[in-house]
Amino acid sequence: MSLWRTMRVVGRKELLDGVRDRRSVLSALLLPLFGPILIAVMFSIILTEEADDGPVALPVVGPEHAVALIEHLESQNIEVVAPPEDPRGAVAAGDENVVLEIHPEFNDEFRAGRPAPVSLYVDTSRREGRVPVRKVRTAIETYSGKVGTLRLLARGIDPQLARPVSVGEVDTATPQQKAANLLAMVPMFVMLAVFVGGMFMATDATAGERERKSLEPLLLTPTGRGALVLGKWAATTVFSSMGLVITLIGSTIAMAQLPLEEVGLNVALGPADALWVLGLLLPLAPMAAAMQMFVASFAKSFREAQTYLSMLTMLPTLPGVFLTLEPLPPDGWASAVPVLGQQVLLLGVLRGDAIPLWGALASTAVVLLLTVVCLFGTTKLFGSERTIFGG
Repeated sequence: MSLWRTMRVVGRKELLDGVRDRRSVLSALLLPLFGPILIAVMFSIILTEEADDGPVALPVVGPEHAVALIEHLESQNIEVVAPPEDPRGAVAAGDENVVLEIHPEFNDEFRAGRPAPVSLYVDTSRREGRVPVRKVRTAIETYSGKVGTLRLLARGIDPQLARPVSVGEVDTATPQQKAANLLAMVPMFVMLAVFVGGMFMATDATAGERERKSLEPLLLTPTGRGALVLGKWAATTVFSSMGLVITLIGSTIAMAQLPLEEVGLNVALGPADALWVLGLLLPLAPMAAAMQMFVASFAKSFREAQTYLSMLTMLPTLPGVFLTLEPLPPDGWASAVPVLGQQVLLLGVLRGDAIPLWGALASTAVVLLLTVVCLFGTTKLFGSERTIFGG
């Protein structure tokens, strides 16, 4: 029997065995959707808060000490309300996002031309309070700037003298680049889906077969070890690829549903970009399948193999965490590092950056080389008694 025919027969057999386990199949196909759903829900909440232009309720302690300031705040769509008994405690407990305290000496210091003291009680650890705090702080700073300008004009001094340097900020980031920074976790979920998709198949095709006592008869047939490994690897690659495709489709739909335009952001992923991304990431599926089969071949039992592969699944999360802290350019050395390179290139596509051809080729070549090495190692393991009998 030829190598290709043997590989096809073994692969079909593994696929049929895998499909019969409906719970495992559903887990492998539904788990990749978790990332896109989480992204859609999480960023919808964030973007809704950022785009909220409604009035801000601001509890104020001592509003009678600064009537003009209160009038200015109300003109800035800030509604002044009664303060809690314990401003600091209310903010710390999350009952209020921000509380303004106007000190009793505010009026005297203001009339004397000295800085009039006010205090803002905020909790910087709470994300939901950032927007109202920013609005209140901006309104107070605007009022302070206007009063300062009027004081200088009343003394016959040009207010421009107080600003010897004028800084104009020119933001060169495009709306797509800003959106990509916000969606930096998408590559990590895509990588995770590749490993999760084929995990149960890799476990069942190695440690599972040995535990069911069906691996030994299979290896006693005239079929070559390499053909058996390639057939099992092909079946595992199918499920890994399905996890990748499902996550890419889900992420594309999720990003299209996000109201990014409302906050000046944009993600433009057309059919050409989608095919480019698929071409960059698809080589990860055979690599993940080969790595998982190699690792699972060391396990003595099905449960032990699941433990090993669960630890291996954490591999794609490490580069994702690193990239959120230290973004890397797609034309650097990172493109040649397995998993990290694919995440860097995918983030570059989301940002709309030019992806160098050598970077895409280098990442693909390294991934395929690692795939061959793992398949060779698995073939060697299938020829050892320890793998056959689980000793």
